[in-house]
Amino acid sequence: MTVKPVLRSDMTIEEICEAGNQYIGSVWKNRYNAMYDELTIAFQEIEDAAYGLYLDQLMPALFDSLEAAGFEAAEPMKENDFVIGRCLLFRNSLERWGTEENRSRMFWNVIRRKNNRQPIGTLLTEIPHSHLKFDIPRAPELYSLIEHEREQIAIGIRRIKEATLLT
Repeated sequence: MTVKPVLRSDMTIEEICEAGNQYIGSVWKNRYNAMYDELTIAFQEIEDAAYGLYLDQLMPALFDSLEAAGFEAAEPMKENDFVIGRCLLFRNSLERWGTEENRSRMFWNVIRRKNNRQPIGTLLTEIPHSHLKFDIPRAPELYSLIEHEREQIAIGIRRIKEATLLT
């Protein structure tokens, strides 16, 4: 049985974030454990790209649910785009926090209503990971921003990371 987040067309970005975190919390560890041996071997060959293989299994259910509820999370593709998890673009990510053993990469997706293409906000996906071995030390986590412009998103990510580093 495939678990998917339950989303509705009238949800706010904050409600989508909450439902997405409930979904991730319910499935991330089982997927991680099921894929651990395979991804540990893959990490020896492809390093950080092994985390993309994991996100390819974890994230599509969220993006499928968004689409089914009447939202868009994907951007038009560019020639050199690298996509993981169905809608996570490397050009829309930052990795500046943590040690080599516990790094943090934040991806962002501007979420729009399909019917009028109006943005409702931005969904951030944080993937904690190690550069030394295959390890995801804690659950990936979603955050929400009402901002949807690139510069404001970067400011929002820095604000969130500074706040989480203080706790």
